[in-house]
Amino acid sequence: MASLEGKRKVAWTVLVLAGVLEAVWAISLEKSQGFTQWLPSVVFFAALALSMFGLSFALRTLPLGTSYAVWVGIGATITVIYGMVAGGESVNFVRIALIAGLIMCVIGLKLVDGAGVTA
Repeated sequence: MASLEGKRKVAWTVLVLAGVLEAVWAISLEKSQGFTQWLPSVVFFAALALSMFGLSFALRTLPLGTSYAVWVGIGATITVIYGMVAGGESVNFVRIALIAGLIMCVIGLKLVDGAGVTA
């Protein structure tokens, strides 16, 4: 039987990949133009299913609140960065600072995972 630490490492890896796939399905949803474009629609449903599977897999080992916050944080960060790079969203210091803060929160949640850190 695998060690708890080994299971946690696998769960974190799958959770990060599921977060990336969350961004993929969000971007594909916009590109599908209300599911009128077949390729982005197929990508949306595939990424959605894989992302949800990854999140559910991670939840077997990791706490719900941490997992969900990390999953959403990764997806939101990538989606906003994509929007700024693709030119659809404004780029300014405040937006970049807020995204950096979001990234730091995701990293922080990973760092305190299982560390017994209390307030």
